[in-house]
Amino acid sequence: MKAVFLDYASLDQNDLDFSQLHNIYDELVLYPATSSAELLERVQNVDVIITNKVIVSAEIMQQCSNLKLILISATGTNNIDLVQAKKQGIVVCNCQAYGTAAVAQHTFMLMLNLATSFREYDRAVQQGKWNNATQFCLLNYPIIELAGKTLGIIGFGELGKAVAKLAEAFGMNVLVAQLPNRPLHSARIHLAELLPQVDFLTLHCPLTEETRDLIAQNEFALMKKTAFLINCARGGVVNEAALAEALIKQKISGAATDVLTVEPPKNGNVLLNNNIPNLIITPHSAWGSVDARQRIVNQLIENTLAYQQGQVIRQVN
Repeated sequence: MKAVFLDYASLDQNDLDFSQLHNIYDELVLYPATSSAELLERVQNVDVIITNKVIVSAEIMQQCSNLKLILISATGTNNIDLVQAKKQGIVVCNCQAYGTAAVAQHTFMLMLNLATSFREYDRAVQQGKWNNATQFCLLNYPIIELAGKTLGIIGFGELGKAVAKLAEAFGMNVLVAQLPNRPLHSARIHLAELLPQVDFLTLHCPLTEETRDLIAQNEFALMKKTAFLINCARGGVVNEAALAEALIKQKISGAATDVLTVEPPKNGNVLLNNNIPNLIITPHSAWGSVDARQRIVNQLIENTLAYQQGQVIRQVN
């Protein structure tokens, strides 16, 4: 089988092992990135396309008579025309649950940074404020314990459950939100009831029409002024202008987000304004541990071997 990986640099930072992936193909060509102008030439004669974010449209597929398998090196499938793939008999497989530990860990890293005012203390030490202190310690910034606090979770799939498990280890009380337009669940709480109770709110739900702007001005008004928000889901789940306002007007105590509505934010973003207090932004890196990224490579291998043996796994079309 002849294969091409269209954008391997979105996954690899020269720290992954691709040797087994090479071994299962007669030919595998790795491209760091692929533009729309380069796409057709690179895929027209291959059996297998591997892509992370490069869009493979119906028009492209129609010109690929040898194409049998598309492997997505991620979970999302919005860059593939699944209807056309099915029409042509092309199997499409994605990767799943590779980043659960990494995202859960990142969520708690953000939560602990907010709870301990870590950045403020680190900055104070760098500025020499500890050197000039009148006592043995600095306690200039608030520190709270997670134990005994209430964590609200929006999105209780694999990620949400992993975060809940860590929260329980920290001695937190966990509440789970009922997502809109989902079947009612006896263990879920309607959002309007959940928000006033939480000390921390963390998001792990997909971005859909139902969840877009799920947390906006009205929702921030329901939260405690001492509450914190953490978003490791998708940027559009939280209304960014409303979040900026909530922080500036101290409607909540702080927030951290790993995601923005447009990534990368080449044209800026309201949350990148330096006058917003107690906001931590990380560059969509929660998923990106070397372990998680190697897991993706391993799943690409598994998906290919299963296809070759007539036992397709992780098929999405």
